[in-house]
Amino acid sequence: MASIIRIEGLTKRYASGFEALKGIDLTIEEGEIFALLGPNGAGKTTMISIICGIARPTGGAVVVAGHDIIRDYRGARSAIGLVPQELSTDQFERVIDTVNFSRGLFGKPRDDAHVEKILRDLSLWDKRHNKILELSGGMKRRVMIAKALSHEPRVLFLDEPTAGVDVELRRDMWKLIGELRKTGVTIILTTHYIEEAEEMADRVGVINKGELMLVEEKTALMKKLGKKTLSVLLAEPIAALPPELAEWDVALGADGQQIDYVFDTQAERTGVSSLLRRLGDLGIGYKDLNTRQSSLEDIFVSLVHQEKAA
Repeated sequence: MASIIRIEGLTKRYASGFEALKGIDLTIEEGEIFALLGPNGAGKTTMISIICGIARPTGGAVVVAGHDIIRDYRGARSAIGLVPQELSTDQFERVIDTVNFSRGLFGKPRDDAHVEKILRDLSLWDKRHNKILELSGGMKRRVMIAKALSHEPRVLFLDEPTAGVDVELRRDMWKLIGELRKTGVTIILTTHYIEEAEEMADRVGVINKGELMLVEEKTALMKKLGKKTLSVLLAEPIAALPPELAEWDVALGADGQQIDYVFDTQAERTGVSSLLRRLGDLGIGYKDLNTRQSSLEDIFVSLVHQEKAA
């Protein structure tokens, strides 16, 4: 699969000396959905702003669809659709007018059929003659997506696309993003909703303090770093964990009725069978067992905490 974005040694340093980005290297493949995760201030929006030509890098190179973002700004920008985190559009303009205007900004000829399709796909066709100020927050977000798609970009950036959107609309947008991907559009999203990345992304990048800590295929990441929790429901509650269980990473539930054991699924020995044997030796009976796979959120939190501890 050909790459559509190549980032090499990307840095951003402000006059104050603060480094927002520290030598980012990243290649994004055409047609994939790439999720960029990170806490507030990690550098997500700075990175997107540079790629989209809103901010200038201090160093490094970025190529989008074969166009260098500095030497061929127009070519690079025409390949990109951006849905910013902040809702910014003329509140008194009609929906259809603002989408048509955005298409014209990129020098594209008027195409009523294309604009109608976008508005229908986003459930905005019935609102096409409404002024922006008459729409709900979720509908305004859809208008921003329509504007970003108006000039038929090859790459779509979604910066916190479902911030402030209710659960039902969020699910609708996930479906829409999946449909866009089928048309060949490459999608890069930043999100605080880890389930969005878990639901949709092909690959995940984790950025923190301006450094790209990890880039991995989602399924491989969860297989490599994911842990499982074994929950042992006890036959009778206990007041405290016996010292004989100290060699296992176990915790006792508040009611003393359950023991939770976190183990590495990739380890040669998980310790599950030996833990259960030890419980039997100690005369601690149990009536049920269940396991839970770590989520992408668990992995993300673990990575960030590892860096803080380093």
